[in-house]
Amino acid sequence: MKKEFSELPLRNGVGIILLNKENKVFVARRIDNPKNFWQMPQGGVDKGENFLKAAYRELEEETSINNVKLIKELEGTLTYELPDRLLGIIWKGKYRGQKQKWFLMRFIGEDNEINIKTKNPEFLDWKWIDLKKITEVVVDFKFHVYKELKQKVENILIKPF
Repeated sequence: MKKEFSELPLRNGVGIILLNKENKVFVARRIDNPKNFWQMPQGGVDKGENFLKAAYRELEEETSINNVKLIKELEGTLTYELPDRLLGIIWKGKYRGQKQKWFLMRFIGEDNEINIKTKNPEFLDWKWIDLKKITEVVVDFKFHVYKELKQKVENILIKPF
């Protein structure tokens, strides 16, 4: 990491692993990185906002989805650092990466309720994919986060509810 960025703080964030009725995972392709990289809904936590409230807000802001049921708040937090090429660019250069709290949720609505053409759109496209493919579609610097999330979710889904 470039020295001038090594002292920057991590941004507090949340992420949502959203499952449909077939246990497929919601992913979307970012407008600012239209290559074939996909991500799950995620975003920053506002000052004074709790993590769960931030997760519901981010999910609705990015996808218009609010018809969900919380399955589980995942233990701990996961962290990633931005690669040098994005340091000083993303988040107006205020952070070196993110420390995220993740939530596993079930989408209980219909696909036609999903709308990524929001007021401030972040995504070009979305789809449901198998959980086992989640690490195949993610951008390289978030690979370790998605790998750990995949393992955590597999452990939850194996156990009977």
